[in-house]
Amino acid sequence: MKNVYLDNAATTKVREEVILRMQDALANSYGNPSSTHSFGRTAKTAIESARKTIAKQLNAFPSEIIFTSGGTEADNMILRCAVRDLEITTIITTKIEHHAVLHTVEELNEKGLVHLHFVDLDADGNPKMDHLKSLLTADDSKKLVSIMHVNNEIGNKVDIHAISVLVKEHGAWIHSDTVQSIGHYPWDVKETPVDFMAAAAHKFHGPKGIGFAFIRKNSGMGCMISGGSQERGFRAGTESFHNIVGLEEAFILAYENLEGEQQYVTDLKTYFIEKVKNEIPEAKFNGLSGDLQRSTYTLVNVCLPVQPDKALMLLFHLDIKGIACSKGSACQSGSDKGSHVLSEVLTEEDQKKPSLRFSFSIYNTKEEIDYTIDVLKEFTMS
Repeated sequence: MKNVYLDNAATTKVREEVILRMQDALANSYGNPSSTHSFGRTAKTAIESARKTIAKQLNAFPSEIIFTSGGTEADNMILRCAVRDLEITTIITTKIEHHAVLHTVEELNEKGLVHLHFVDLDADGNPKMDHLKSLLTADDSKKLVSIMHVNNEIGNKVDIHAISVLVKEHGAWIHSDTVQSIGHYPWDVKETPVDFMAAAAHKFHGPKGIGFAFIRKNSGMGCMISGGSQERGFRAGTESFHNIVGLEEAFILAYENLEGEQQYVTDLKTYFIEKVKNEIPEAKFNGLSGDLQRSTYTLVNVCLPVQPDKALMLLFHLDIKGIACSKGSACQSGSDKGSHVLSEVLTEEDQKKPSLRFSFSIYNTKEEIDYTIDVLKEFTMS
């Protein structure tokens, strides 16, 4: 049986160089970064080096990079602290955000801490700029807009620069979940005036359990976790040193090899789309995932011509054949509920059919795609 991993939007294989860097850190740099002796100073220096590496690539200040346990914590930290510290009373977002954002803002709304508004989406799932503008100008309340750069299920790539400029023109704050974006696209936070961002290392061949928040300098945000003075006072607790240096190594390699790896993965996605169109012509690509210009190069989301009574067996069948993919985001894969993203962009008829997300990386091959399409075709025709 083949083993084909096409679930890279959920998590990626850790690069060998990253593993070696982390092993060295675990074996030789075991001092507490807060300790003043040489063991502690060595670890602290490496953490600050990682912070500077990330900041330089993003054109940010090192003090604006706060290490977290991942994207979910970063999103939560930003949204909750913004309401607490920046006197935010209105949050504007979309219904297709990651649950790290959606569940957080819904909770803040239910507790009466904010008024929550959703931007209308077009037929493809992109936010309507005219409606966003109307929400920004509806009243004089202090507002925070939270819109992700790359959707984790359908791959839509929004114009986050235009959105950020619009938001800032109207005196509001702008947060973007960039978990599917950082490590895959270049960023310049001085050119694109986003105030807050979230990232996770395991989306670009780094370790799980580590990420970072970008928090604009002098924003007025305070700490989320109280205790020591780690992470500029934003997040107390002994730093996960081996994970931080693993994040740095993965981040360096992602951007050093960005152009070549982008092209390689784009070629894989292009090949996958062409194979599906030729071999399973009744299949549809959800959102903009079939559009190479307006979606991320890392994933496609396909609605397959399979009857509902067979649909429940599709993921099981693929798993038996050694193919790993997803019916939505990894956070939903154990849920009986349908995708909240697809419910916004699919017709009722297409929602009854199975939709699968296939996501690619540098470790995939065209031969794996051939095998996957053959298995899909066999299942849809049986």
